[in-house]
Formats: sequence, C-alpha cells, structure tokens
Amino acid sequence: MTVHALKKPNVANLRSKVSPEEWQARVDCAAAYRLIDLYGMSDLIANHISMRVPGEPDAFLINAYGLLYEEITASSLIKIDHEGNVLAQPDFGELKYGVNRAGFVIHSAIHMAKPDVNCIIHTHTWAGMAVSTMECGLLPNTQTSMRFAKISYHDFDGVVIDTAAREALAKDLGDNNALILRNHGLLTTGATIPEAFNAMHRLELSCKTQIAAMSCNTPLIKVPDDVVQETYMNFQPHVRRPFGVMDWPALLRKLDRIDPGFRD
Repeated sequence: MTVHALKKPNVANLRSKVSPEEWQARVDCAAAYRLIDLYGMSDLIANHISMRVPGEPDAFLINAYGLLYEEITASSLIKIDHEGNVLAQPDFGELKYGVNRAGFVIHSAIHMAKPDVNCIIHTHTWAGMAVSTMECGLLPNTQTSMRFAKISYHDFDGVVIDTAAREALAKDLGDNNALILRNHGLLTTGATIPEAFNAMHRLELSCKTQIAAMSCNTPLIKVPDDVVQETYMNFQPHVRRPFGVMDWPALLRKLDRIDPGFRD
C-alpha cells in the first residue's frame, strides 16, 4: 500500500464558497451519512445519500467514492448534475476521489423524475438485502412495517451502471417514498433529509423485525387487511406532521456530542 493511501483526507472548508442554503444542505447531508453509519446501516465506502442543491433543481450532492461514512463532512460532498458532470468538487489531493457510477445512475434517476424528492438514501444492510431476496417481500406484521404496507419493488437486472435503467427505477418507485431493490437493498426518499432518514431507519427496523420473527419457526399472527390499511393510512402525510421534524434536532445534538466534525 502506498504511503499517500494512508493519509487522512484533508478537505478545505467550502462554507464561504457556497450559498447559505447549499451549506445547510451539505451539513444535513453529512449528518445523514454519519447517522447511517452510527445506526449500523453503512457498507464501507459503498452506497449513497444524495441531496438536491437548494435553488439548483438539476444538481445534487453525493459522497466521494473512497470515504467511509464516518469521514464524510459538509465540504467533502461532490456536486454533480443529472448527467453526472461534476459541478463542484473539493481538492482531495493525491487521493483523487470521484463519484461512484451506480450511485450516480440510481440517484439521478429519481431526482430527474421526482422534482418533489430532494433526498434519497440507498443501503445494503444485511436485513434489507435478506428481505429483498424473499418472495413474500416485506410483511405488514408489525405496526412499524405497516407504514410500508404498499412499498414498491424493483426487480434485479444487474449492477445499475447504465443510464438506460433510470426510467424503470423511477417508474417502479411510483408515488411511494420507499423501494425494495430485489436481491439488492433498500431505498427511501423524502422532501427533506430528516424525512428520508426517518423512513430508512423505520424500514431497516421493519426488515430486522421480520427476519427475527421468521427465524423463530413459529406461526406468525396475520393482522386483518382492514386494520393494516387503517394503520397504513395513519402514517400518510395528510394525517400527521412530516416525519423527522421532531427527530432531527435531537439526532444532530447526538452527533455534536460524539463528533461535530461533520459540520466542517
């Protein structure tokens, strides 16, 4: 291994070079990366969280391919457009990090098709991948999983590196804010970063609970369809405040106690 590969990325702070709105988006996006790692949902340098740049509908922030989630900061995020062109990139020196191709394709597909979606989170957790292989899909067998009673699915057709796959990804997501990529992993979206993170946290918990229950080798209690539907409706946007509004400030306080470096 070369010596420079062991160096810690030293990224200059970009706060003075971007709008206040973009800087806030960068801070929140970096926080989401740290939280995904903190709650056991990261996969080394793989996977992505993207955030549309406020005031720039055709641009979004995404992680540099080569950083662990625990290393990501507001300034280390790369700004790209829907065609993958780099609009702004910090100087990583000899490390020369770029954007992962699959991340660009998956996230650009949804950002292009869904102007109301500003944040997208994609994970490869053991629980999410396990449920993604199940023919039954995600079961509405707990109150938490009933939130996703009408979750979307996208069939696996190889590593997503061809932009031709974007149309099918967006179509399969439909009007839902959560998608199970079969034989692959999980994806959630939101108008805000707190919404998307809250959805992923709950979707991950739903998958873990399903695997735990199914592993006990005992019959599962089936909730009546009308109760599932009523519970699902109680989680819909028109009947409650947006998800994450109450959680996010507390989560940021937690990160600040652990390591406020994500704000750099």
